[in-house]
Amino acid sequence: MVTGPPVPVTSFQDELGALAQAVSGVAAPQVPTAGYMPPVPQSLEDTGLTHSMLEQLILKTVHFRGEIVGRELANCLGLRYSLIDPVVDQLKRHRLIEVKGSLGYGNISAVFTLSEAGRLRAREHLAVNQYCGAAPVPIAQYAQAVRAQRQPSGWVTKEALRAAYRHMVISERVLYQIGPAVNSGKSFLIYGQAGNGKTYMAEALVNLINSYVYLPHALECQGVIIKLFDPVYHPRAPENEEWQNSLAFERPHDGRWVLCRRPFIVTGGELTLDMLDLSYNPAAKIYDAPFQLKANNGIYLIDDFGRQKATPAEVLNRWIVPMDRHVDYLSFHTGGKVEVPFETFLIFSTNLRPENLGDEAFLRRIQYKMLLRNPNEEEYLEIFRRYCEAERLEFGEELIRRFIRRRYHQTGQPFRRCQPRDIITHAIDLLHFEKLGRNLTDDVLDRAFDSCFVDSHGLDD
Repeated sequence: MVTGPPVPVTSFQDELGALAQAVSGVAAPQVPTAGYMPPVPQSLEDTGLTHSMLEQLILKTVHFRGEIVGRELANCLGLRYSLIDPVVDQLKRHRLIEVKGSLGYGNISAVFTLSEAGRLRAREHLAVNQYCGAAPVPIAQYAQAVRAQRQPSGWVTKEALRAAYRHMVISERVLYQIGPAVNSGKSFLIYGQAGNGKTYMAEALVNLINSYVYLPHALECQGVIIKLFDPVYHPRAPENEEWQNSLAFERPHDGRWVLCRRPFIVTGGELTLDMLDLSYNPAAKIYDAPFQLKANNGIYLIDDFGRQKATPAEVLNRWIVPMDRHVDYLSFHTGGKVEVPFETFLIFSTNLRPENLGDEAFLRRIQYKMLLRNPNEEEYLEIFRRYCEAERLEFGEELIRRFIRRRYHQTGQPFRRCQPRDIITHAIDLLHFEKLGRNLTDDVLDRAFDSCFVDSHGLDD
């Protein structure tokens, strides 16, 4: 566990928190275990930010809030009040901030508002960028944290992999192909016929990465702000909100960071090369991080590989340097570049033939490959049984075997892993519509099968 040095009592908030714990015996709230914890900054130098950056954030925050208590101001920035107090004092001396009222405990309990000069200065800062929120984290500090939160070597065990895929019917051979690829953290191509659960299999890896990482709300590079935290892709850990709202507790980590589940991000045919670089918002004058940056310390699945607007070669060429060196280079709209860490497990999933994606040299850049084959008859039967049991349908073993002989053996229809689910879903719709209860029959299965597949021969009649 990486933590900061002991935190001295330097403010009324510290004193009250220490007093509350001494009197009541209540300790600070606990968080889910993470292998790394960003230490609480003890000085402005520890934040990696300039005095000017903090001044801008304070003025913009007070501008948007109208008036704000000192403690709430510090919480908005994710910093200890004792750290921003000198900046607030300077703003008061320059008559940019005024004290509207106070509870009598110093600046931490004072109610601040902007003077006319302060509002003018805040508007000047907003013309540069409109970011207002937790203080950003410098790229260098972020890169250090990302590398500290890598999955350890050999973190996936056979037992954990079996548990992650216990809801799926797959062979030991498949598990023994997935395990080394995941453990390596290198790129992985899953290919095979449509309907065999390639995406479902990749998404099941979420069950493996059920752990937590810290990531910052925003990044700072050369005065430019890059928004990183995205609640869509970064589900928060169940942190106790008392850290945000109570005087009685100190955050155990740097408040500019959020504790989240390891990310799992999926993009499909909608992916363009532009989405893999910084996205500039000309109105707010800030950047949004691309998918691979948001997926650091997690998994990034590119589904339907080969069906993007960009060619497979263009997409894969974009990853050559990041996959090899674990660093990526992103571009600002002004032409500059920034180096960022690349610590995401890339998975490509496709139902196209590999030779249609690229030549041998092209495919060699993807380290691991796995053909997900059609299920055999016993696997198909087991999937069928599980779906029937999950839907509480009455069925007999011989009923399913007759159905397979009739609809697969006699017609040459290939098995697909998705078919039992589709057929059973259609059968349930028929049973509901015709008020037939929950009992499967040969007729119901035949009609459900017919509604699932296209009969191209019928077009010739």
